Amino acid sequence: MDKIRISAVRYANTYPFIYGLTEKGFDTKAVIETDHPSVCAEKLISGNADLGLVPVAAIPLIKEAYITGDYCIGADGKVRTVQMMSNSLPVDVKRIYLDYRSRTSVNLIRVIARNFWKREPEWINTSNGFDFRAVAKNEAVVLIGDQCFELENSYHNSVDLAEEWKNYTGLPFVFACWVANTKLPEDFISDFSKALSLGVNNLGKVAERFKNSGTITGQALKDYLENNIDYIFDDRKKKAVALFLQYLAKL
Repeated sequence: MDKIRISAVRYANTYPFIYGLTEKGFDTKAVIETDHPSVCAEKLISGNADLGLVPVAAIPLIKEAYITGDYCIGADGKVRTVQMMSNSLPVDVKRIYLDYRSRTSVNLIRVIARNFWKREPEWINTSNGFDFRAVAKNEAVVLIGDQCFELENSYHNSVDLAEEWKNYTGLPFVFACWVANTKLPEDFISDFSKALSLGVNNLGKVAERFKNSGTITGQALKDYLENNIDYIFDDRKKKAVALFLQYLAKL
């Protein structure tokens, strides 16, 4: 059998998964690539990957989607790396620029605006090269990933979208799940879950290994992994996924 192709997200919240996969030798028996979340989804949809950490909003776009393993990228409250940022109060925002790198986060803000805020601002898609610092008065950006740490002090106001979701629904939020586009061998899935578990259960070691690898470094990285990301794909998160996809279908 050819090596299984795995597409993982290239942000700090994925470090525990990368740690576990490499410690367990998956980088020798599978092809592991790191991509922006939207690219992970595109690879699964097009068949250019077999297993990926896929934004939840993209799951309905995959012809045959099999959620795999017991882990996800989730948050049960403030996540810090998915935010709407602005120099105006949220109620005064008329135009929102949407980060091109994730389907889930840009759809989450649309779900929140329509169903919870009862507002419909002007939505503007962005592309590579967009300057997320350059938004005018009464405008906002939805930003994902490590860059949120870099820019969170550049704006006067921010809304943490995972926290906002929980305020209204009482549920955690799931940004991405491990999804396969074909049924994978049971022994592979078992070994894969064990590898992910190794990283999730050793966040201190993960933070030490990756402490100088990106925008989030040192103690801030350890705090982020331990306090902002919730990796266990439990029943509450499955309920949250189902609810979000219901809202999404009505957009």
